[in-house]
Amino acid sequence: MGRTITLTASDGHTLSAYAAGPEDATRALVVVQEIFGVNHHMRTVCDRFAAEGYAVVCPALFDRTQRGVELGYTGEDVARGRELRGQVPEAGPVLDIEAAAAALPKGAKRGIVGYCWGGTVAWWGATRTKSFAASSCWYGGGIAGTRTEAPHCPVQMHFGEKDASIPMSDVEAIRAAQPGVEIFVYEGAQHGFGCDERGSFSKPDSDLAQKRTLAFFGKHLS
Repeated sequence: MGRTITLTASDGHTLSAYAAGPEDATRALVVVQEIFGVNHHMRTVCDRFAAEGYAVVCPALFDRTQRGVELGYTGEDVARGRELRGQVPEAGPVLDIEAAAAALPKGAKRGIVGYCWGGTVAWWGATRTKSFAASSCWYGGGIAGTRTEAPHCPVQMHFGEKDASIPMSDVEAIRAAQPGVEIFVYEGAQHGFGCDERGSFSKPDSDLAQKRTLAFFGKHLS
């Protein structure tokens, strides 16, 4: 359904990206990867948004350190993903999502949605750029550490109550710092509850979070 394209960031770095959806769409999304690369799951996520009429671009953030990364969800994959994430220059992801935004159809209203590491990057898309009209962040572990940054667009966040890497104290700290952000907590859900290739997948919670995400973008990107 999708295709691979090449992007060029403002610092001259070239990276690959997965693109899907109608090229004349009036609503468009940058989809931001987990720490596992632009793998089968992320392409599936993109295809689902494309089926809803969105033009979608998912940039390969790991291209700044290693190209063509597609990991699974074993313990070894998690360790490798964390290692690669640590090697990406701090400013890199923001430059790369801006390049992805520029590749979306001209005139389309642009949103950003991210998962895991990408959930944090989607937050930065709202706070560190003015490229997006709305941002949806799924279980972004780094959001709490940058929670005082000011968003330039409406933001929605999704967290699992039983996420071992994001304690509820972090979620409450984000809520206190950002009273204007819409925050949903899914009772009993774990980290990665939206990924149907992980043991932590929860279909009811994933379906509800996706329904809320689509309604959110439907409101702000219409």
